[in-house]
Amino acid sequence: MKQDMILILDLGSKENAKIAREVRALGVYSEIHPHDITLAEVQALPNVKGIILNGGPNRVVDGVEIDVSKEIYNCELPVLMADHKGDAPWPEDDEARKQALSNFIFGGGGAEANWNMDNFIADQIELIRRQVGDKKVLLALSGGVDSSVVAALLIKAIGKQLTCVHVNHGLLRKGEPEQVIQVFRHEMDANLIYVDAVDRFLAGVADPEQKRKIIGGEFIRVFEEEAWKLEGISFLGQGTIYPDIIESGTKTVKAVKSHHNVGGLPEDLDFELVEPLKMLFKDEVRACGKALGLPDNMVYRQPFPGPGLGVRCLGAITRDRLEAVRESDAILREEFAKNGLEGKVWQYFTAIPDIKSVGVRDGKRADEWPVIIRAVNTVDAMTATVEDVPFALLQHITHRITHEVPGVNRVLYDLTPKPTGTIEWE
Repeated sequence: MKQDMILILDLGSKENAKIAREVRALGVYSEIHPHDITLAEVQALPNVKGIILNGGPNRVVDGVEIDVSKEIYNCELPVLMADHKGDAPWPEDDEARKQALSNFIFGGGGAEANWNMDNFIADQIELIRRQVGDKKVLLALSGGVDSSVVAALLIKAIGKQLTCVHVNHGLLRKGEPEQVIQVFRHEMDANLIYVDAVDRFLAGVADPEQKRKIIGGEFIRVFEEEAWKLEGISFLGQGTIYPDIIESGTKTVKAVKSHHNVGGLPEDLDFELVEPLKMLFKDEVRACGKALGLPDNMVYRQPFPGPGLGVRCLGAITRDRLEAVRESDAILREEFAKNGLEGKVWQYFTAIPDIKSVGVRDGKRADEWPVIIRAVNTVDAMTATVEDVPFALLQHITHRITHEVPGVNRVLYDLTPKPTGTIEWE
C-alpha cells in the first residue's frame, strides 16, 4: 500500500466519519476500526502512522464505559485523544480542529500527504489481482455510480476475468434497463448478462429492514444461478462504499439502516466478496471514476439505492403503486433537467407511502395516494441539506404528477435535512 494511514478507534462517537474525512482532507488516508482492536491487528495494517481515540460522552455505550487496551496506549505509535479524556479539551472550531489534526499527523505521526486517487487505484489493482488470481469475478452491475466505478476498476485489474450481471428486478427507474444495456454492452464493450427477474422481487413485506434483506438476499440468489451457468466464478464484486458500512452499524454505534449489500447478505453466501470501494466516501468514488476515465454523465449520475424503487414504494410493494413511483419520478427528473437542477441537486426522487387521502377527481370523491418529493444536497452522504426548489416549479410538477400519474391526488415536499431524516425514506 502506497498511502500512510491514520487509524480512528471507535469509542462510541457520532463524529467518526467526520474525523475520517478531516484526516483525508489533509491528504492522509484514514480508517475507522473498533475500540477492541488488538495491537497485533494494528501492527498487521500497512503504514499506520498514528491512532486517534474518538469517544462519545464519557465513552459510555449502553451504560458501559469502554476503552482501548493498555497495549494500544503504550505502543510506539503516537496516540491522539479526540474527545475530552485527554489533558487538553478537543477543539470544537473547524480551523482549530484542522490545526490540531495537522500537528498530530505530520508532526507526531510523521505521515506524508500521499492519499490520492492515482495511488488508491494502483493499490486496489494490486490487491484485486492478489485476491482474485486467475479466477473469475461476477459483478452486480446496476449502472449506478458505485457499480460503474467498480466495473471500470475491475476491468483495469483483471480484464476478461470479469462478467457483469444486470438484474432487472422491476424496481428500476423508467428507461434504466435499456440505458444500462446500451452503455455497458454497446459502448463500453463489457461482458454483460441481462437477467429479467421482475416477478421475484415483489414480495408483500412492509417492514423496511425486512424488505432490504429480502431484496439483498434475492439478488445473491440470482447471481448464484447465473454463476452456475458459467465456469470458474469464485468471487462476487459489489459497489459497497464506506457510508454503507458505517450506517449498517458497528460494535459501539447502532445501525442507521441496513444496506442490501451489507446487512442483507445471506450467511450461506457461496462467493468471496470483492469490494474495492468499501473504504471510500461518495465524493471519493466519483473522483475515482474520473481518474479511471469514466465519462461525466456516468460519474455524476444521480445516486440510486441498491433495493431500487422498492424503498421508495413505502410499505408493502404493489405493482400499481410501484408504477406510480416510477412515473412520478420520471416527471420529477424531466422537470429538474429542463430547469437546470439536474447537475445542481445531488439527489432527487419521489416516494409513495402506503396510505391514501381523500381528494376530488372528475367532481367525485377519490381516495388516492400522496407523492412525496425529496431533493437534497450532500458531499459524503453522511449529512444532507434540502434544496430550495422554486415554488412555481413545485406547483408545475404537482400539476403534472396529479394529472398524469394514475392513483395520485396529492404532492408533498420533504423539508427534512439529514439528520434528523435520512436521505431515503426507508
